[in-house]
Amino acid sequence: MSSYPSYSSGPTGGGGLYSSSSTRDDRPADSRDSTTARYSSYSTSNSYSASAYGSTAGNQSSSSGNYGSSSGNYGSSSGNYGGGSSSYGGGGNSYSSYGGGGGGGFGSDRMGGLGAGLRKIDWDLEKLPRFEKNFYVEHPDVKARSDYEIEAFRKEHQMTLVGPNIPKPVTAFSEITFPSYVLKEVLAAGFKAPTSIQCQGWPMALSGRDMVGVAETGSGKTLAYTLPAIIHINAQPLLARGDGPIVLILAPTRELALQIQQECNKFGSSSKIKNCCLYGGVPKGPQARELDRGIEICIATPGRLIDMLETGKTNLRRVTYLVMDEADRMLDMGFEPQIRKIVDQIRPDRQTLMWSATWPKEVQTLARDYMQDYIQVNVGSLSLSASHNVTQVIEMMSNFDKRNRLVQLLDKIEKEDRSAKTIIFTGTKKMADECTRFLRQDGFPALAIHGDKKQQERDWVMNEFKSGSAPILIATDVAARGLDVKDIRFVINYDFPNNIEDYVHRIGRTGRAKTTGTAYTFFTTDNYKQARDLVGILEEAKQEIPAQLREMSFSGGGGGAHPRYGGGGGGRGGSYGGGRGGGGQRYNPYSR
Repeated sequence: MSSYPSYSSGPTGGGGLYSSSSTRDDRPADSRDSTTARYSSYSTSNSYSASAYGSTAGNQSSSSGNYGSSSGNYGSSSGNYGGGSSSYGGGGNSYSSYGGGGGGGFGSDRMGGLGAGLRKIDWDLEKLPRFEKNFYVEHPDVKARSDYEIEAFRKEHQMTLVGPNIPKPVTAFSEITFPSYVLKEVLAAGFKAPTSIQCQGWPMALSGRDMVGVAETGSGKTLAYTLPAIIHINAQPLLARGDGPIVLILAPTRELALQIQQECNKFGSSSKIKNCCLYGGVPKGPQARELDRGIEICIATPGRLIDMLETGKTNLRRVTYLVMDEADRMLDMGFEPQIRKIVDQIRPDRQTLMWSATWPKEVQTLARDYMQDYIQVNVGSLSLSASHNVTQVIEMMSNFDKRNRLVQLLDKIEKEDRSAKTIIFTGTKKMADECTRFLRQDGFPALAIHGDKKQQERDWVMNEFKSGSAPILIATDVAARGLDVKDIRFVINYDFPNNIEDYVHRIGRTGRAKTTGTAYTFFTTDNYKQARDLVGILEEAKQEIPAQLREMSFSGGGGGAHPRYGGGGGGRGGSYGGGRGGGGQRYNPYSR
């Protein structure tokens, strides 16, 4: 196998980023976030003797038990992300954000308390300044098309429309009446033609109506709402001192928020539109200063935005264009209470746009509660299905065989194209670290991203992955949400996810924007409950189904129905209970 950079010295020298050999660091756990940075490039010292995954006490273990014990982080005795006693701190610690109170993971305690200081505004619409939100002018060529032609176009592009008086779709950039400064930016970016969601979404968004757009990840949704947002901003009065943003875009993860900001920077530059990206995991000071200077667009994750609102760093009184991107993911992650508190701070006659990859009942309820006479476009099937651009390969095996098979697959991929980008999904942060360790020992340029990593670390890893310096990324589901890397060739499901929806989202990381990709999945007897649902996905996409998997599906594997696609009992909280509770030391992939 050909060699890759070792990453042994890291950007600033020292002992190393992801070094293959580890050096123990036996300092107390409470020192691990000061001079003992996991990445030397961000350490307060320019030299760091411990490797990224190699420090025993500094990064991965603690005598007080970060992943366990009655007082440890991420787990009381009753389990991880939920249970009777509060996790992420336990025993009355103020950081009980992921648990407590009857198993409300991702939303109870601290998360549920976010926004408690925000009062609901009693809006008097008569006293609010008027604003313009309808900018759509139908192109003569579009107006001239017959109903038959429009219906044929929508059918060809798998569009389903809901609502009255929906504008006709456009078929080319020249047919959408963007101002010249916007169209110039689009053409300069090298786009040849609008995507399906853009063809129908742009006329809907520019008409000023509340709208829902449902389309798979990678279909061009971001541009479908950012360009109308720029036009909306340029038609509003200039900001005054103390004004908040005009456009608010809510996103589930910092990665997605940063990617949206990149699009806003690219297409808003000619209009001198300023934006700010708010997300957790980094100091608030720089973000607060950006807000204070005045910005037209705010891209934010719900938690950090509420922090800024409660501390008076910004307000939403000027917001007249609200976007909720990946609404289904925000609800999956438990952000619904925070979303509701945020939207209650915005004038009710705003324009609201909701974008989602799926259309579960929870998202439908949110749309009904906060949108007025909305219109909707769905591109593709509303039932759960995988991209037909992805070849799905299911490999039946035991857990014991996974490691060797992963190495074999990566060897094969390297021989085909050593620059091909690959994402490997694991079920836990612990396994992500373990896979990274053994792959780097075998010479593969693998880096990991998961929730325990600080934002600077995550940014560095993503830059290495995007640039191709480290073409193998190992990720957990939560860390990978919102990642938008367009040239991923392969996805490997090292651990099968807990639900079939996450499987579809995972493999959708490849085969985007009309390209093709391959997804390999390691399926074991431990995953038998998902067998029936997986067979359904494979059948719909006309993929090969292993005989053993089909046999497993007949013997009771899977439930058939998808709770996210038609209700179903049970709350979101309990699904993460159990797991990392108990125990004493935090996991260390180098300990034996």
